[in-house]
Amino acid sequence: MDLREFESLPTEEVARIVREAGPKVCVFPINGTRRWFMLEYPPQEGVDAVQSYLDTATEHHIRVYRLFFDHGLDTLLTPVFGPDLLERGDDYIAMAAEGLSRLATHPDFLRFYDEYRVRVRFYGDYRKYFAPTPYAYLSDLFDAATERTLNHDRYRLFFGVFANDATETVAELAVRYYEEHGRIPDRRTLVALYYGEYVEPVDIFIGFDKFAAFDMPLLALGEEDLYFTICPSLYITERQLRAILYDHLYARRGEPDYEALTAEDWAFMDAFYRLNRERTLGIGVQWAETGVWYPLPQVRWPDGGGLLEA
Repeated sequence: MDLREFESLPTEEVARIVREAGPKVCVFPINGTRRWFMLEYPPQEGVDAVQSYLDTATEHHIRVYRLFFDHGLDTLLTPVFGPDLLERGDDYIAMAAEGLSRLATHPDFLRFYDEYRVRVRFYGDYRKYFAPTPYAYLSDLFDAATERTLNHDRYRLFFGVFANDATETVAELAVRYYEEHGRIPDRRTLVALYYGEYVEPVDIFIGFDKFAAFDMPLLALGEEDLYFTICPSLYITERQLRAILYDHLYARRGEPDYEALTAEDWAFMDAFYRLNRERTLGIGVQWAETGVWYPLPQVRWPDGGGLLEA
């Protein structure tokens, strides 16, 4: 099956193909949300910008989660808040806290969890970070949402909150387990202790902006396929997700049989590498006036290379 055929399939058929390939764990940090909002929803006189941002982000987060689940991905990890965001000031943190509370309490999220039978969990060191702040109540809200959806059995959605470095937490969990059971926990047990239940290793990571994979403790084994969108995360479309799924299912599987390559194959490979010998994916430029990082195009194709158009 080629990409064009895959893109034209009914959503249910794509989901079937994805599921037949085995359970899939996808990490999708939703980044660049403020840029997306300012571009798509410019300020309007008389409109509460913060409330509008939260309402609009709520709607589109749910849209994205539906998109991923409808296409056969059954487990989604989405890091939503990290220590670096604490540097953005009190006003931003207050707005973020309201956004985090919505994940656990907003009627639209709760209806979505119920309709799609989504089991929700929160992972990370949020208790430690929130405990000495006015936002300690968020931990209880997270617990309530987990308990409320505990029997949902179709999809799983894990929200990462301060999940940037799990070293100390994992060490504490291991020591506690040893004290209780008299043996060292194996990897599966540690994963279950950290996430609340066992989660398979990550299959797909979809980031935005500078190339960096993060906030998936214990689940990144070096076999995950990494993708990075050019535009902020909430711009992701069905066609774009299908292109990623196609690449994951077909383009990246298997190893080349060098013995079967023809002289023409070797000539094309040589031409491709010669054109790109000093080029590196992930290089970008920081726009001087704004500080925004933009990726630079890198790959050049030999004439007649047959590059698929996106």
